[in-house]
Amino acid sequence: MAYELYIGDRMYSSWSLRGWLMLEKFSLPHTVQMVGLYSGTMADDMAHLAPARLVPALRTPDGTVIGESMAIAETLAERHPEAGLWPSDPAQRATARWLAAEMASGFGALRSECPMQLAHVYEGFEVSPGVKTDLNRIETLFAHARKVSGHSSGYLFGAYSLADVFYTPVAARIVGYGLPVSGETRVYCKLLLSDPAVLRWQEQAHEVSYDPEPYAMDLPRRPWSLD
Repeated sequence: MAYELYIGDRMYSSWSLRGWLMLEKFSLPHTVQMVGLYSGTMADDMAHLAPARLVPALRTPDGTVIGESMAIAETLAERHPEAGLWPSDPAQRATARWLAAEMASGFGALRSECPMQLAHVYEGFEVSPGVKTDLNRIETLFAHARKVSGHSSGYLFGAYSLADVFYTPVAARIVGYGLPVSGETRVYCKLLLSDPAVLRWQEQAHEVSYDPEPYAMDLPRRPWSLD
């Protein structure tokens, strides 16, 4: 039997993308249910999942409802140890959990000032001190992860893990707003965003449009590009 994943709009819902990648990238059977994140029907769409009220939300094959991305991640890892959602090495696994947890609870300036959008690249975005602080912290965590894992390139812990899942929408923000990061971080962002699963998600994101456009900024735009 399959998991039921409840998500919001693919273009803008960073947490929905994380929830979907947890299932899609580790080949866990699932179906996807859309809720009206921007149409005003979200509360009604999720009423049968109460007290879960945010996306993503997951219903397991046995009917258990799980809210919050970290809880979903840990539940899936616990239920499917063979899938390798976390690194197998204890030190690497602990570090990967640390990175995911800090993403789930932190980086408020980056998340509020640079909402995820997968439609275009903004030009001339002015980076605030808060966003710069968040970017510096993210790069510090990436460097620490690579020191612990011994992998100077590629995924943070060698094999794809939940740490990479949690930072994929961060990569989308870095690209989508042209944020200043090191060359190494930009290469990592390109790796995450060029993944076939992410590209499928992005393609599906363009199937829905909104007027007015959520989070629109009065800045020049150019087509989405990872270069």
